[in-house]
Amino acid sequence: MRFDSAREIMNAAEENKELLFQGGRVLTPGGLRKTGVRVEGALISAVGDGLGDSPESIDLEGDYLLPGMVELHTDNLERHLMPRPEIYWSDALGAMEAHDAQMVASGITTVFDSVCVGESVDKGREAMLKMSLEAYLEGREHARARHLLHIRCEISDADMERLFTEALSIASPDMVSVMDHTPWQRQWRELSDWARYNRKHASLEELEKEALKIKEIRDQHAAKNIRLVKDYARERNIPLATHDDTETSHIEDALDLGAVISEFPTTLEAAAAAAEAGLTVIMGTPNLIRESSHSGNVLASDVAKAGHLSCLSSDYVPSSLIHGAFSLWRKHGYGFEDAYASVSRTPAETAGLTDRGSIAPGLKADLLRVSFRNKRPRIEAVWVGGRRVY
Repeated sequence: MRFDSAREIMNAAEENKELLFQGGRVLTPGGLRKTGVRVEGALISAVGDGLGDSPESIDLEGDYLLPGMVELHTDNLERHLMPRPEIYWSDALGAMEAHDAQMVASGITTVFDSVCVGESVDKGREAMLKMSLEAYLEGREHARARHLLHIRCEISDADMERLFTEALSIASPDMVSVMDHTPWQRQWRELSDWARYNRKHASLEELEKEALKIKEIRDQHAAKNIRLVKDYARERNIPLATHDDTETSHIEDALDLGAVISEFPTTLEAAAAAAEAGLTVIMGTPNLIRESSHSGNVLASDVAKAGHLSCLSSDYVPSSLIHGAFSLWRKHGYGFEDAYASVSRTPAETAGLTDRGSIAPGLKADLLRVSFRNKRPRIEAVWVGGRRVY
């Protein structure tokens, strides 16, 4: 059995610990049911009626019992390490602990912490790279959530290969992605959008000069950087994602890379092509909840209505993930099981984590108690490996 942290090893050692959940609406692989769930140690041991007694029985009082959510892409650790532009928090481990606490409070029990290797515009990520990885490694050992590593590779950066090599000397990723944030590419097809997002206040002539310099660097280094990431993912058999796919040709490129995920496609055309090709299509819950893209791209709700959305990511607002799942159900026509799978079973399966994401015997006892009050879901309690962490 794979142990994700020292905390899980401690959980597994508590072989006699039992929990019995009763009186709730349980999301099972067969759908939402009023039934019971027994947990022994770190695993779910039984789901059904008539499960007997337990030293620790929990009456859910009609609340939902749901699988812990799985987050494949979040920049939240970076936000704690750099709470203001170019302001680095001196206590990196404290930042990791705060990030971890926010994850479990949001119902996210497995999180792929995103760390960026390279950038097209200097925003301090290179300076933060080593600090991020070391905080991740030290903090995950005693974290409440299960933490895995997602290395995001900016293929336009001339130093990406060096930074990628340095990152790998510190920690091994569980997932990698390729992204291109240069002007006139993907998310930033319009120069004005790129300038606004990057806080570039200059004349059009000056902006075009800077953008052309960035494009020239990209054209020199992108191909070899992509090959490097492709080969790494293939040799180690870890998931590879593309980012901000905009055209059908980007999906063709993704398939050539061996990608299994299309993160945040920017057009309905790209989302449709990705779904048809069998890629997991991830859209952001901030986009879904706000019904707006901060960069003017396709609405997540439109991708969902077209049937192309398969997975949600909280991206930069951890608490939005549970709201996104309930929004798909209550507002966008998804059945409850399919809506919630977008934040649990689907991301788990996409990442090769077949031991979580559902409530079934033999799987990890990563569970959420969720109430529904004031027309919104509320995380009431969280268990990771049978241990209550929130």
